[in-house]
Amino acid sequence: MNLNQVTLPAVDVEASVAFYQGMGLKLIVSSPHYARFECPDGDSTFSVHHVEGPIAATAAVVYFECPDLDGKVASLRARAYSFSQMPTDQPWLWREARLKDPVGNEICLYWAGENRKNPPWRVRDSEGAPAARPDPEG
Repeated sequence: MNLNQVTLPAVDVEASVAFYQGMGLKLIVSSPHYARFECPDGDSTFSVHHVEGPIAATAAVVYFECPDLDGKVASLRARAYSFSQMPTDQPWLWREARLKDPVGNEICLYWAGENRKNPPWRVRDSEGAPAARPDPEG
């Protein structure tokens, strides 16, 4: 199984399209009530679909991985994107910045490197052995 598509609600699809295109996503499907994007890296797609407002606040957060997080945030800020959290090193070993899309959905831009899938506290496999990790020293 592979998670490869996330869809968020949008009261104003056109404003959401402009927001996500400005973040670097490529528009591949466009209609008055739905838009789908390809992510710049990998095979994942992301979409927005029209709903009548207002949209209730949710606890869901969409994460976009950015190897050059600080550069991406600087680029978006130069284009008037507003961040609720500037790039910050987190105790879980990720560096995160947060903003909201036009509807209020929370978006997290982050970089975690190897710690995304292999943090030091990763769950052990069924035999009790620690999960295999590549040697960072090579």
